[in-house]
Amino acid sequence: MSEYGKNKIRLRVWGDYACFTRPEMKVERLSYEVMTPSAARNILQAILWKPAIDWRITQIDVIKPIRWISIRRNELSSIIPTRRVTQAMKSTSHDLGIFIEEDRQQRAGLFLRDVEYVIHAEFYLTSRAGEADNEAKFRESFARRASMGQCFMQPYLGCREFAAFYELLPEDAGAPQPIEETKALGWMLYDLDYGRGKPTAMFFNAELRDGSLRVPAANSNEVRR
Repeated sequence: MSEYGKNKIRLRVWGDYACFTRPEMKVERLSYEVMTPSAARNILQAILWKPAIDWRITQIDVIKPIRWISIRRNELSSIIPTRRVTQAMKSTSHDLGIFIEEDRQQRAGLFLRDVEYVIHAEFYLTSRAGEADNEAKFRESFARRASMGQCFMQPYLGCREFAAFYELLPEDAGAPQPIEETKALGWMLYDLDYGRGKPTAMFFNAELRDGSLRVPAANSNEVRR
């Protein structure tokens, strides 16, 4: 077995722009300096999602220097209330449409540009795995799909309009070198915990060491809810 383990993968991802929005910013979008674990997981699930497996991000390498760009763009100023959706499900007389010309506003955002990362991750079988499910099956499926550029939906870098391109790094191949930067990133969004009835945000004290962000396990003391 290689040092990466039989169920561990490395995926190189890159794109022109990225925005991993800090949740404390209510109006203007401000990105974290580095991709969050939840954003990395979403990219892997866009390539292969099955209820029988669960992805865990272990490390994120920053390959290109952290660069910023300020963009002003049009956004919707409201969302469709849940109450209206429930009413529409019971009746055909409710209109759920939102017209951007009548409900838009300009908002500024501080985004990342020209980004590149290497995602280190592993997967585990969940309690929903069937008798026909096994680790080798999903390992080969992900490798095949990632190598051929297949995905269930276009992966993105924090916002759906910022498309992510990706490349699988085989175990016996080298990887791009992270940037030589070490700094404290502060409290970063880890993921959402759906096991408590309603989604609960989880955070961890992130630190970039020699260009690499180590991601603790969800059940460790480093992750706060």
